[in-house]
Amino acid sequence: MLFLAEVRVQEGEPLENALRRFKRKVQQEDIIKEVKRHSFYLKPGERKRVKEALARKRSRKKARKETSE
Repeated sequence: MLFLAEVRVQEGEPLENALRRFKRKVQQEDIIKEVKRHSFYLKPGERKRVKEALARKRSRKKARKETSE
């Protein structure tokens, strides 16, 4: 799968604004997250453990948030 974030610089637009739009687009498309995920190999069992750990972390955070309200 090929991810391409493209931003065209409009005439008279400062480069900083175009760069800001590019960064926002990359963040919205989760390109960085995808690159990090593919930067190393996880065995299927390891991947499952990581996924379960993240789920536990999310549920703890949700429970903590609900008790504080």
